[in-house]
Amino acid sequence: MTSHPAEPPVSAPRDEPLSWPVTETRTRFEGHVIAVRSDTVRSPVDGSEFVRDVVVHPGAVAVVAVDDAGRVLVVRQYRHPVGLRPVELPAGLRDVAGEPPHESAARELYEEGHVRAADWRVLIDLLTSPGMTDEAIRVFLARGVEALPDDERFDGVAEEADLGVEWVPLDDLVAAVLAGEVQNATLCAGALAAMAARDGAGYDALRPVDAPWPSGDRSGG
Repeated sequence: MTSHPAEPPVSAPRDEPLSWPVTETRTRFEGHVIAVRSDTVRSPVDGSEFVRDVVVHPGAVAVVAVDDAGRVLVVRQYRHPVGLRPVELPAGLRDVAGEPPHESAARELYEEGHVRAADWRVLIDLLTSPGMTDEAIRVFLARGVEALPDDERFDGVAEEADLGVEWVPLDDLVAAVLAGEVQNATLCAGALAAMAARDGAGYDALRPVDAPWPSGDRSGG
């Protein structure tokens, strides 16, 4: 019998923290939400320098709120850059100084979805486009959902004044993702992750709301 060397153990994939030297940085644009800077980066491999433009973003949170029937709360609002009223998760910027991410998410769920939730977990963490922006999004899973009476609902402004709210079965939402009927990246990732959690170890096995979030700590820098 021929013996074969043992296969090395396979470790779970993990993002690797790394920072190459920046020899110069210049702010090109500062807007209401984002800024753009140009970094001159030095390669530790061959010493060459190159310029990378970075969209600086404050970070965001989003919520997959699941009711007792297994439906997910989704919203629709006009998005000017893409000319659509896409299906999305309740979500928003981390624009309140010192506010913990899960409290930001609860605020967005109240403002956009008109509901509160009793049970919160971390579902997934996202870097939306790491080749060009530091934007980090934490997506929470919320259960124990309670609808608010009309007199406690938040009145939206601008695009949020035309906000639509729907409850969609999770399986139907995932089917729409795979059919290309819905395209919002955070919703697509959140719906697929929620299905994986539901059909895997279960929602209770997800991370606690205060789980470390290094990318979120760096976002907006």
